[in-house]
Amino acid sequence: MTVALEGIGLSAGGQPVLHPVTMALEPGLPNVLLGPTGAGKTTLLRLLAGLDRPSEGRLVAEGRDVTGLAVRKRSVAMVYQQFINYPSFTVFENIAAPLRVARLPKAEIAQRVQDAATLLRLTPYLQRRPLELSGGQQQRTAIARALVKRAALVLMDEPLANLDYKLREELREELPKLFAESGSVFVYATTEPAEALLLGGRVATLSEGRVTQFGMAGEVFRRPADLATARVFSDPPLNEAPARLEGGRLVLSTGAVLPLPVGGLAEGPCTIGIRAHQLSLEPLPGAVALPAEVRVSEVTGSESYVHLDVGGLNWVVLAPGVRRPEPHEAATVWLDPQRCLVFGADGRLAAVAALAEAA
Repeated sequence: MTVALEGIGLSAGGQPVLHPVTMALEPGLPNVLLGPTGAGKTTLLRLLAGLDRPSEGRLVAEGRDVTGLAVRKRSVAMVYQQFINYPSFTVFENIAAPLRVARLPKAEIAQRVQDAATLLRLTPYLQRRPLELSGGQQQRTAIARALVKRAALVLMDEPLANLDYKLREELREELPKLFAESGSVFVYATTEPAEALLLGGRVATLSEGRVTQFGMAGEVFRRPADLATARVFSDPPLNEAPARLEGGRLVLSTGAVLPLPVGGLAEGPCTIGIRAHQLSLEPLPGAVALPAEVRVSEVTGSESYVHLDVGGLNWVVLAPGVRRPEPHEAATVWLDPQRCLVFGADGRLAAVAALAEAA
């Protein structure tokens, strides 16, 4: 099954909630919607499910226009961030509910439920009721119920957000296998760039109700089409610096000059972007040293996020090891020009393949 969005958009009160979207969603790989809260991910999921009707455009499944088709007539399953289960049913009956509605044979129901329970680590809890479970176990039950249905279209709205770290990591490894084997079209919404990269597949980045780019996850991460996409696909936030191309030289607002080949970029204002893991607090070959002042340091275990004031710019460096510099302490941050993303005055990525690939 292939699902195609052809200029699908939604407006409310004359204002666009979701700007027209055109893209094709296919089985085999996850289709990830990546963006901050309020970017339009849930709105797009609801349009795909048929819970809302678009103001414009149409939704096509296997060549058939299903834009106005009622939800109950669609082969769709949905998992929300907040778990929804039947409190009076056991876990087994919660998972089996859509299969009983479909009147499948008892033996097939039992096998499907067992398979889903094994995947979601729910086998010991099949005879318990939801109120006897932890929040994470209840969410896993809701996920299992959606997966066991084997719907043609499975929509997942931040389904792992309420799970503990260990289980979240395990499921991030297991889900891509399921996506590849099921034959269903999976659409998975998340606010986390790392999760989008771990799941792989195709990623649509959303910002302020617009899909800014749609493509393979690694490609979108390395070559964001524009500054909005780079911001969405960066956590911690993208380090940015206003700059100008003057006489073939790229000059930062701090006064630093970057030795970069910038063919294809017009003279005038531009923006430099570099991710936290691409900066260093130690000297790097070919890197430019920028004086900085420490704001705060966050130790996350084997790594530290060091927040800096770099000539009035708020930057963050992901540094290995435990770093506990004092606030206002002087520091030096090393920027490798070959790792920078350069965006023109229009916000589009400058057409310099070497720079984008290095990022």
